[in-house]
Amino acid sequence: MAHVKEFSVEEKLSSLLYLQKIESKLDEIHILKGELPMEVNDLEDEIQGLHARKVRIEEEVNGVNEFIEKKKEAIKEAQALIKKYEKQSENVKNNREFEAINKEIEMQQLEVKLCEKHIKDASEEIAEKAETLEKANKGIASKENVLTNKKGELEKIIAHNEKDEKHFNKLAAEAKEHVEPRLMTSYTKIRTSYRNGLAVVAVERDACGGCFNSIPPQKQSEIRQRKKIIICENCGRILVDGDLHASVEIK
Repeated sequence: MAHVKEFSVEEKLSSLLYLQKIESKLDEIHILKGELPMEVNDLEDEIQGLHARKVRIEEEVNGVNEFIEKKKEAIKEAQALIKKYEKQSENVKNNREFEAINKEIEMQQLEVKLCEKHIKDASEEIAEKAETLEKANKGIASKENVLTNKKGELEKIIAHNEKDEKHFNKLAAEAKEHVEPRLMTSYTKIRTSYRNGLAVVAVERDACGGCFNSIPPQKQSEIRQRKKIIICENCGRILVDGDLHASVEIK
């Protein structure tokens, strides 16, 4: 039967700490990559919103222009009726007919004035919308310029870190092979419980390096002896002494 090597507690702690440091490096890369994609997505959404606003304004301007054209046609129709009624007034037979025709002429003249007012108001509205449209176009151009720069930054970060990410992923896979399954399960559970991904931390200034809860002197002495795996009673992280933490380095 093949002899299975038994690892000491110190070796187990070193393996866990080595894995932790590798995965912390990966976390740093993911943070760098994670911020810019979010900014890029936000900018793309903002630009899409500005484009939608631009289209809406253009549709509104088209609608107002159609309204103006209808009012111009109405003016032409009213003026044609005025000419018709004025011609009819030359052949009236009595005052009643004359008053009726005059009333029709006055109504059409009022219609012309009302249409002219509508056209004036609509033209002012178009001028306002033109200013808003110009601002929207400038906003789109500005945001698209920022987006181009952000995408360029993101591509550079991805390209710059791609090699490191592959390297650390390979190291992490190799490091996990040297951690016994039971410890690996505990480590993963602790790591995923915290946003910073720290499952193994050093005792710093008499406190846990994860939650900063005070560690009693007796407990610190046990941690330095590396005879058993000790966890923080407050946050549950695995504790190591400062010397061990400093001695474990990644490539």
